[in-house]
Amino acid sequence: MRARRLLKPTFAVLTITAATAGPAGAAVPHTVQPGETLWSIAAANNMQTNALAVFNGLTPDSQVVLGSTIKIPSEDEALAAVNAAPQPSQAGGTQTAAAPQTSGGPPPAGGYTVKPGDTLSGIAANAGVSLQALAAMNGVSPGSQVVSGTALKLPAGSPLASAPQPKPTTIPSGGPQPTAGHTSSSEISQIAAEHGVPGSLASAIAWQESGFNNGAVSSANARGVMQVMPGTWQWVQQNLASSQLDPASTQDNVRAGTLYLNQLLKDTGGDERMAIAAYYQGLGSVRENGLLPETEQYVNNVMALRGRFGG
Repeated sequence: MRARRLLKPTFAVLTITAATAGPAGAAVPHTVQPGETLWSIAAANNMQTNALAVFNGLTPDSQVVLGSTIKIPSEDEALAAVNAAPQPSQAGGTQTAAAPQTSGGPPPAGGYTVKPGDTLSGIAANAGVSLQALAAMNGVSPGSQVVSGTALKLPAGSPLASAPQPKPTTIPSGGPQPTAGHTSSSEISQIAAEHGVPGSLASAIAWQESGFNNGAVSSANARGVMQVMPGTWQWVQQNLASSQLDPASTQDNVRAGTLYLNQLLKDTGGDERMAIAAYYQGLGSVRENGLLPETEQYVNNVMALRGRFGG
């Protein structure tokens, strides 16, 4: 969740026209469309970004140029390209990769991993936010003791959030819980429809956030298929849910995410781009600061992915 001010950028609504990968040995050319990224093209073709990048002689963070041609390989071609690509070794040399590396969309902003000696009040002060706001954001009480290695969510734009963070090693108690299991676009769409959210929109966000993996935990401590923050989970349970949500349930993670997304759509007057931005950056931050650059990329990726899920 993240965002920008009341100045709404006017982006053209785009649909991914990426070609489906052809049979082995028959890469399909794809012309880069407005707003597309290497990641969104790979996702639209059910492919890892690293595999698509290597096949085209690029790095996963390469910027693709509007109107240029990207070749969409078959699964066999992609795997062969990744296996043949030299990879950095720990000693600084190169080695052959044994398997493709996973590369997702833009990382969630606002993550901070607790270090030894940190306190919740000290983190709040350094992040420029009140102790109460930080506690609520993470679903804990203001007097809670923070454990080293725990991931906390911080306001977008915070100096702490923008600094490089180590991978979190501790997952605090409380819902939602990351549990093993994947879901599908059809199941997400069914749950989303129950809460007045377009299935393609919910599916695109879920894929962008976790790849439909309920075991995913971000550097900002967002969890599950819809990457729901503990504080958001509690707020949804108290204010939006009509029954008790199971923190370990994949389906209830989707319910919490779609209930929240439905509320954001209401709060933004049905403006889907603003609701998507608010889901990533936080509605308050969107209204106060406008869309951050990574939020714009996130919104473009989600809008591009909707075509893959029928919307």
